[in-house]
Amino acid sequence: MSLLTIGTRGSALALAQAYETRTRLVEAHGCAPDDIVVQVFSTKGDEILDQPLAEIGGKGLFTEEIEAALSDGRIDIAVHSSKDMPTDLPEGLALDVFLPREDARDVFISRDGATLETLPPGSVVGTASLRRAALMKRLRPDLQTESIRGNVQTRLQKLADGVVDATLLALAGLSRLKLEPDHMSILPPADFPPALAQGAIGIETRSDDTRVLDLLAPIHHVDTGDAVACERAFLKALDGSCKTPIAGHATVHGDDIMLSGLVLTEDGTQHHSTNVKGSRGDGVRLGAEAGAALKAKAGPGFLPHWV
Repeated sequence: MSLLTIGTRGSALALAQAYETRTRLVEAHGCAPDDIVVQVFSTKGDEILDQPLAEIGGKGLFTEEIEAALSDGRIDIAVHSSKDMPTDLPEGLALDVFLPREDARDVFISRDGATLETLPPGSVVGTASLRRAALMKRLRPDLQTESIRGNVQTRLQKLADGVVDATLLALAGLSRLKLEPDHMSILPPADFPPALAQGAIGIETRSDDTRVLDLLAPIHHVDTGDAVACERAFLKALDGSCKTPIAGHATVHGDDIMLSGLVLTEDGTQHHSTNVKGSRGDGVRLGAEAGAALKAKAGPGFLPHWV
């Protein structure tokens, strides 16, 4: 009998995150690695790569099959990139356990050494993220975007093959894969804020499974958990879907939590931002109130699907 079964997607990054979780559990409990099984699932988000996520169902396409297995007991936990998780989870499931957060920043990668500032006008930057595309257009409206989906290696290959002139990726994913592409530059958060919950590995559980929650307790990183909870509350208040270019980041400092957030139009020409600070114990309320206030400030016509 295995101690625990982990459910994950099958990409190299997803597997790296699942095995990092297994390693931390092995170290925490002194069990053998084989006592923890890693089970791989193929999701609709992995299989449908020729359409933007916003058109085919959004973030839930990466979780539906795994969450079904978690709900019916075929697996005990699901390991995810937290930024890919919908803010509304299936009944009975919870995303409350997190590993220590990696660097949340984005990186710009070109074929010939150009940076975001020096890339020639009219160059094509590949990204499937509305946030990244909007932020890029805000800084460089003279550049073109091409929607490219797939795992990290697929996107880097499209860059190498000349499909695009540059691409944008999360530094955390590259770090976990131990990849350091040529001509990579880290983008400053002041100009290019990350996705909410970027860089955080989240562990989804059945909310009433006390055995599993007790096993996970030693590997939960409290500061990451508090920051991500604040960010996800902010995202939920803004109707955070793949149709909404939203960026932001929360940091914990002692008993305080600070949140910066930004919402943009898809063309990057308009944006509204917020910076708030409060008690870390009130992080969820702080995030929700900041999101609601920012949505009210932007107004119902700011994005086409806002009413």
